[in-house]
Amino acid sequence: MSRSAIVIGGGIAGMQTALNLANQGVHVSLIEKSASIGGNMPRLDKTFPTLDCAMCILSPFMVDSARHPNIDIITLAEVTKVENVNGGYKVNVVQQPRYIDLTKCTGCGVCESKCPKKLPSEFNGGLGTRKAIYFQFP
Repeated sequence: MSRSAIVIGGGIAGMQTALNLANQGVHVSLIEKSASIGGNMPRLDKTFPTLDCAMCILSPFMVDSARHPNIDIITLAEVTKVENVNGGYKVNVVQQPRYIDLTKCTGCGVCESKCPKKLPSEFNGGLGTRKAIYFQFP
């Protein structure tokens, strides 16, 4: 029986937890409800009390989590049910459609510039707008 775990939430604490488990040989599924890991930290400019750049701290966690062979990142997903089955757990995860073929996407931004639909921007607290297809943070 292989060891596996689910970490719910892809913020900095979730990524650190996933990395700690993965480095011990545990296969980790990192479940994040938004389109990208990172949590709220990308919205910050500096962190207290050192005033370090927030992305300078966060980016290595994101890269390490994405590249780790024992971590599967599942975005646009939520855990809907957890059951105890024969001493283990069965977890139901619902993943929302992305409407993008990630095997073909190069991140060039052309589709974002062509998209006609505008929605409130969660990154800016709803004060601005974003396209229906967008990068979650710069």
